[in-house]
Amino acid sequence: MLTTRSRIRTLAAAGIATAATAVVTVTGAAPASAGVHDDNRPGVRPVAVPLIPKDIRPPAGSKLVGAYIVTSGTQTYTCVVPDGATTGAFTGGSVPEAQLVGTGGRIHHFGGPSWQSVRDGSLVTASRAASSPVTGAIPELLLKVETRTGKGVLSRSDFINRLRTSGGVAPTGTCTPGQTASVPYGSIYVFWDAPAT
Repeated sequence: MLTTRSRIRTLAAAGIATAATAVVTVTGAAPASAGVHDDNRPGVRPVAVPLIPKDIRPPAGSKLVGAYIVTSGTQTYTCVVPDGATTGAFTGGSVPEAQLVGTGGRIHHFGGPSWQSVRDGSLVTASRAASSPVTGAIPELLLKVETRTGKGVLSRSDFINRLRTSGGVAPTGTCTPGQTASVPYGSIYVFWDAPAT
């Protein structure tokens, strides 16, 4: 069985930087592994960073803050009903509710959209900067961090990728005013520290 130290050596030999070394720099090259140094701590899980489509990459030179996988999550849609109509469709934006686990422990993802570390309370909110469609699933995204609260695992984040999405698509068909629908989804969220401008 590999120890944490031998895992780091193995990754370093393969040319993959980890959060324990100089962290990963965005180059568009092969996926990296994040958080190997923390994998023996309770509630911490190493998560591989998938390849990122060119149109949703963070700025060149961005460094990996952490990677997290959705362990349970939904996208909740509210029925949009045109004025004067009695039925509508789930065509509006969704509100996420998800639990993530990864390199910095557990993260709660909720409306805003917001991400908050369960361990240290650090909190970020973000807005969509770019998207990449995924057939049969919600799109992959690049989000720009707008606000930060507290000090901790998320406080250095400037950008967030939502990658490897599955599910989460709004239901089809008609709905009635006030009706909501929560649709399960999966994804990997990757947090980046962008170079100072």
